[in-house]
Amino acid sequence: MSVLDTIKSLREELNQHNYNYYVLDKPTISDFEFDQKLKQLQDLEAQHPEYFDENSPTQRVGGMITKNFETVKHEYRMYSLDNSYSIEDLQDWETRIQKVLGDVPLEYTCELKYDGASISISYEKGRLVRAVTRGDGFQGDDVTNNIKTIKAVPIHLKGDYPEKFDIRGEIILPFAGFEKMNQELIEIGETPYSNPRNTASGSLKLQDSAEVAKRPLDCLLYFVIGNNLPFKTQFEGLQKARDWGFKVPKQSKLAKNLNEVFEYINYWDKHRHDLPYETDGVVIKVNNLQHQEELGYTAKSPRWAMAYKFKAEQVTTKLNSISYQVGRTGAITPVANLEPVQLAGTIVKRASLHNADQIEKLDIRIGDEVFVEKGGEIIPKIIAVAKRGNQPEPTKYITHCPECETELVRNEGEANHFCPNFYGCPPQIIGRIQHFITRKAMDIDGLGGETVALLYNAGLVSNYADLYELKKEQIIPLERMAEKSAENLIKGIEKSKSVPFERVLYALGIRYVGETVAKKLAKHYKSIDAIAQASIMDLILVDEIGDKIAQSVVQFFENQENIKIIERLKQYGVQLESGEEAILVSEKLKGKTFVVSGVFELFSRDELKKAIEDNGGKVGSSISSKTDYVIAGDNMGPSKLEKANQLKIPILTELIFKEMIN
Repeated sequence: MSVLDTIKSLREELNQHNYNYYVLDKPTISDFEFDQKLKQLQDLEAQHPEYFDENSPTQRVGGMITKNFETVKHEYRMYSLDNSYSIEDLQDWETRIQKVLGDVPLEYTCELKYDGASISISYEKGRLVRAVTRGDGFQGDDVTNNIKTIKAVPIHLKGDYPEKFDIRGEIILPFAGFEKMNQELIEIGETPYSNPRNTASGSLKLQDSAEVAKRPLDCLLYFVIGNNLPFKTQFEGLQKARDWGFKVPKQSKLAKNLNEVFEYINYWDKHRHDLPYETDGVVIKVNNLQHQEELGYTAKSPRWAMAYKFKAEQVTTKLNSISYQVGRTGAITPVANLEPVQLAGTIVKRASLHNADQIEKLDIRIGDEVFVEKGGEIIPKIIAVAKRGNQPEPTKYITHCPECETELVRNEGEANHFCPNFYGCPPQIIGRIQHFITRKAMDIDGLGGETVALLYNAGLVSNYADLYELKKEQIIPLERMAEKSAENLIKGIEKSKSVPFERVLYALGIRYVGETVAKKLAKHYKSIDAIAQASIMDLILVDEIGDKIAQSVVQFFENQENIKIIERLKQYGVQLESGEEAILVSEKLKGKTFVVSGVFELFSRDELKKAIEDNGGKVGSSISSKTDYVIAGDNMGPSKLEKANQLKIPILTELIFKEMIN
């Protein structure tokens, strides 16, 4: 046998042993034997560098240094899940599904909801080519080098895998590994990590992949996505993924109806603490992939999946005081300062009290013993008074801003009090600038929240337009600022001028205009001037823009201070127009709204939607009186067909649509 053949044979054997140990949990050789074979392979590869392979088992130890993680756009968006907390919520969800699909038999795949860091891993020709964090769902960080160190993640696949696909999953830190890491830290006098989830997430962004390799991370996979996949249901997809070499948890189950879903939920609500890792609920998915296609997505979530959250853990502790925080929009948030207590794996010292109504409803007073839980297992909140303290009078909500002493206002129909001193209240000013520089907005390298506060307190900025007039000489004297840091900050500000319009619009901090709404407005109006001139009625006609958002947008542009700031941003070269007009193929479909339904031969559904938009049309998510055409493929949902016929909407085949755009 040649040296190359020996190397290949050892690689195959070691990959199989990794699979047996980390995926099947059924090792067939001892750790000592494995280490001996790995050492043999390392020696051979060192002697013959011409046979180097980045996917060799010897490369699992890491060693690559990533100073800046590249931002990568997801080929398939990573959506979040809608949450449910009761059987009634799930029954309502099924009713909504049946309205779309009609009276068809439904099956569900039930899976445990893992509490870790979401990841999307891309494979081409059976080899791992990229791993990207969830990020904002549209784009995330390329952490490929770090993911390759996790031995449960296959570097190359086996079996009848597709040519190209993505697989989604969760990077987790099992309890045993987490406790071992913390014990090692305690022994050397270091502060232990707070919880497994945050530690797993933080591990993915370590610059040295050799450090990641030292951590006992695991990867549980649960969803394959791509074109022309060799299965027709979610449950089949899980089995296929196992066959290809992925670690897919065996706890998933096919449920024939909602009753079987409830049985699964009840079982794991009791037995989840027997698992070796954290789980905070169950994910229920419509099993049939064709049904998933028909149901589609809302702006944030798939309509065909629902997360059922287990009841949060509760503890009691003492309320020591209440403080009031001022947000960037002027909203006042009361915060409970608690006697520190252990809750769901973390030490809790503070909890949100939401607003004045909540304080009054709970009748919460300083000195009370209170019940605290983690809402959705993330944000601690007080849910009730356990035992009254010695405070005889009800808590009085503050009447003036704790920062600038301006009298608070509360608009009719709103829960929160606000400080109306929009341009004079320091936390609001600092908060707006901090929002402006965030990664999802202008993404200004070298500038963080603390530095914004330093710049404001030094009198160098009073709004986000001031950032573009900063000079290096002004920044260097600030605390913790060296010449290199100041240079990087100025470069980051300059680079932000190329950020696309939709993100600039989000960065402006218009109330109720989040990422999704900013994208809708930027796509519809194409420029900041067009949005500024739009009336409330104009805005409401834009897809998914309601009264509240429309009023907020109009109020923002009625304020002359905002107009002055926007004019300055224009002068500095910030992108306040969309470049989308240039990529239109034609305007043949301008003013027309299409709904796509069914399975197609000439196009994928995504290709159809892109073709509609490229030719000036708009893609609707559901059939309504505003729909101009329905493009129908095989297995079109019966309820959609019925609704289209009722509304007398023309139904096109993909061939007719192709002729239309050609």
